[in-house]
Amino acid sequence: MLITFGAIAIFFAIIIVVLQLSGIKDRDFTDYAVGGRSFGARYQAMSFLNTWYPGAMFTAFGGMAAGAGVISFYVLSYSLLTVVLMYLMAKPVWIWGKTFNLRTQPDLLALRFGSRHIRTIAAVVGIISGVPWLVLGMQALGTLFQHMSLGTLSFAEAVMLGVAVIALRQVWTVRMGMRGVVISDMAQGIVAYIIGSAVLIGLIVWMVLARGITFDALDQKMFAIPSIGSTEGPLYLFSLILTGAIGGWCWPYIFVRLFTADGVESLKKSAALAVPLSLVFGVALLIFGMLGSQIPGVSAHPNDVWFIVSKEAGGLWLLGLAGVIVLAASMGHTDGNIQATGAQIANDLVGNYWQLGERQLIVIAKLGMLGLTVLSSWLACLELPALFSLAVLAYQGIIQLAVPQFLGIFWKRGNKYGAIAGMVAGFIVAVVLELAHPGYLPWAYGLTSGAVALAANLTIYVAMAYLLPQSQAERRRVEELFDLIEGKRSAASLSKGVREPA
Repeated sequence: MLITFGAIAIFFAIIIVVLQLSGIKDRDFTDYAVGGRSFGARYQAMSFLNTWYPGAMFTAFGGMAAGAGVISFYVLSYSLLTVVLMYLMAKPVWIWGKTFNLRTQPDLLALRFGSRHIRTIAAVVGIISGVPWLVLGMQALGTLFQHMSLGTLSFAEAVMLGVAVIALRQVWTVRMGMRGVVISDMAQGIVAYIIGSAVLIGLIVWMVLARGITFDALDQKMFAIPSIGSTEGPLYLFSLILTGAIGGWCWPYIFVRLFTADGVESLKKSAALAVPLSLVFGVALLIFGMLGSQIPGVSAHPNDVWFIVSKEAGGLWLLGLAGVIVLAASMGHTDGNIQATGAQIANDLVGNYWQLGERQLIVIAKLGMLGLTVLSSWLACLELPALFSLAVLAYQGIIQLAVPQFLGIFWKRGNKYGAIAGMVAGFIVAVVLELAHPGYLPWAYGLTSGAVALAANLTIYVAMAYLLPQSQAERRRVEELFDLIEGKRSAASLSKGVREPA
């Protein structure tokens, strides 16, 4: 235990030293919420990865690869598509963000549709949907610390220890805001996805050369994917990839990464950097999981494949490093979630209806982050048997933000009535269908509840765009926004009405 917990303690201390030496002092709320839009491509790429891939990747998706096989590669497919979307969204989102000082995802929706209330709705959906995943992330640390204790701690005790560690980490997140999150993401990301990928590749080589494990040794069911005649249905895999790809940018803590860059080129370069890093990490993790299924003990506990194989191959030293890698990934995801939520509480809920100064916004954001940390830490220590179902339900709901978000960015038609009605209706449909048919809909050929709800959401949005066409003033306002992206208009030439949501 001295080796494993010692490695965790040393890594934690290094991250705190990095943050302390950065000497961050925020000048205003924009500094606190989006780091002053000051980060280059390398920081952006690593910050995206450290928020996108949580520590649960090593347990949940590593375990899925070990238990279910090749179907787990859907996570790699939608992750790469998500990076492509970042490249496509970079220009409009960053230009609008810089010009109008946008700090959150609901800020952008409020600007595009000229509506104060869509900001509130989007913020509420994002905050509520994020809580179950935040709690799951904290509970996942229980698996980590149970293995680090070599089984000495019970799972409940390990969860409480993990929660205590991640809650302590939030002291710096609350104090330093987004700039601190991105700086720590660089260090954590190097450990989680560069060193982590190297360890994964090393373990794959060890399994092939030392244990003689190859794909030929795997059961044929590990290579099966849902198709016509399968239990899930032929559209099940398509639905997972579709909702995963577009859903990534619906999460507030992912979307805010588009505002932290120092320019459009940095965002596009970060996408180019993130693709190979994501590809190497994802392929290595999933191949590792599939081959690791042949190591004794993994078939009974597939979610523990990362820790079981690491200990088997390298003893306590490698097990300690495996724990550090998972903790590095977990901290980045949790920090990003809490920071983005605090910013939304201040900017999109309280600040949406009360005129607040810069310091007041920062104080409210810090109080919101503190409250969320306390609440999620408390929930993580409880036995909540329906938590995972709630998390899946939350995902099917939050992806309904995709319709107004993506169509709002790339299509000039559309209005606040269609955006709000479609988003609310889609959320309700997703919740009802998920409660009635958890996982997938047999009568819809395996489509998930979120995918069906997206179709209803899209129908309403497009129908309202034509049934209630934009007024002349609104059409001119939207034209000015898109002219700004296309370089046909400067920020100084924009009319006053462009900036003021009703």
